[in-house]
Amino acid sequence: MNKDQVSGRAEEVKGKIKEAVGKATDNDRLKAEGKADQLTGKVKGGYGDAKERVKDAIDKA
Repeated sequence: MNKDQVSGRAEEVKGKIKEAVGKATDNDRLKAEGKADQLTGKVKGGYGDAKERVKDAIDKA
């Protein structure tokens, strides 16, 4: 697991927490920020996953 994967997963968790707090407090801005953080986390995590696949492919070659 590389730093991009870890960072992405952490960002997703942060976004889920923000979204839940936004729902609990009926704060639309916080809900939207949470969803945006989750999307950012997915992108970072996906980038990290791709880097890991490339590294594995190189190691096997």
